[in-house]
Amino acid sequence: MAKEIIVSADKIKKRKLFTKITKVALLVILLFLIALYCVLSIIYTAGKFTISLDSNKTFKNGLVIYDDLKNPTSKRKLEADSIKFMDNISYKWLPEDIDSDEMSAGHNGDNYIAYTFFVENQSDEDKIYFYEIDVDDVIKHVDDAIRIRIYHNGKATTYAKRSSLDNEPEEGTVPFQNIPDAKDTIILEKVEGMKPKERHRITIVVWLEGDDPECTDPLIGGELKMHMTITGSHKEKM
Repeated sequence: MAKEIIVSADKIKKRKLFTKITKVALLVILLFLIALYCVLSIIYTAGKFTISLDSNKTFKNGLVIYDDLKNPTSKRKLEADSIKFMDNISYKWLPEDIDSDEMSAGHNGDNYIAYTFFVENQSDEDKIYFYEIDVDDVIKHVDDAIRIRIYHNGKATTYAKRSSLDNEPEEGTVPFQNIPDAKDTIILEKVEGMKPKERHRITIVVWLEGDDPECTDPLIGGELKMHMTITGSHKEKM
């Protein structure tokens, strides 16, 4: 009888130990999954192209940004949806109405990103502002064949990295800027004489140019992450 009690107590002890170990293991797995989810969320969010006002000072000076003419409420940050896969295309394939008056917010197409937003001077004075694009990360040198076209009030300018073959600008493009104290800044433009209550329309289009000699197989799987900033003062970089 005593032997049976000892055996039963031993089984209960082992069962409790097993239960305790199982709970700890499940907790560790749960914590790992939560951490993994957080990391993936950060990577996913970082992959979106964002447009933002640089500071409260710019907002207080009367410059605002928004992406909906029916609801022109100022926002500190605008987000353009990314696309999961971008194959190379020709600039000739871009829609002719990609910067039409009807466009606003995101209007991506097959193998290109397109986003339209507005800058408005809500003050009673003329304003100067700058728009800047900075690169956050480049994988597999995909920026060698990337094109960024910016329509500013209907006027289009296409930007690209200089050719690595001869260091000359790619045909029909303005080369990315090379600013010693801001190496991540590839585009920086100054807009002067913005009148009170005036509104400017800006459309950004990003694609992989198939006619670029550097658009080759080694670029497959590459990524480019970047963001745009609207600021009221940027003289230190000009």
